[in-house]
Amino acid sequence: MAAYWIARAKINDPVEYKKYTDLVPGILKQYGGRVIVRGGKFQIMEGTDAFQRFIVIEFDSLEAGVKCFESPEYVAAAAYRRGGAGIVENVIVEGGEATK
Repeated sequence: MAAYWIARAKINDPVEYKKYTDLVPGILKQYGGRVIVRGGKFQIMEGTDAFQRFIVIEFDSLEAGVKCFESPEYVAAAAYRRGGAGIVENVIVEGGEATK
């Protein structure tokens, strides 16, 4: 069943954050990830406006998404943003009944 890695981000240091984003597309491809949404116009309907970037990545399964997130390649790339360049919340969720 397809799964979706959903992230919301606040970028504090665009130069350092770009070091992370430059690496991520190749890592996602290696694990079968397909970017559905990255950036773009949005409207907060409810909740905090602390985040200004939203990302949705599709994987063939929850396990594939988790494997990508926990991979040495992704962990190394994420170190750029985890060092203060950005604040990101991530969740990986199966598509469920609605996607069938």
